[in-house]
Amino acid sequence: DLDKLTKEEYKMTIDKNMVQGKWTEIKGEIQKAWGNLTNDELEKTKGDMTAVKGLIQQKYSDSKNDHEHRLSDIYKKFSHEKDAAFESVKDKLKN
Repeated sequence: DLDKLTKEEYKMTIDKNMVQGKWTEIKGEIQKAWGNLTNDELEKTKGDMTAVKGLIQQKYSDSKNDHEHRLSDIYKKFSHEKDAAFESVKDKLKN
């Protein structure tokens, strides 16, 4: 029950749900950037950015900095969306 959670517990719940909810979209963006990665391979990473980087390195000979920058941009895009949603929820809780 969300009413019984502390603000920190609530924030962690929101963060976890947002990541889970956005993972499908994040995978889609990653697959657009690196088309040889399969859905199964990405699922095995469970969204761990380090694991995704390793997978990209195995499949592609791009420079490490190039794919790290592109991957970081993808994660940041969704992180900003999560932060905006959290702020909106936080504002609603104050009222």
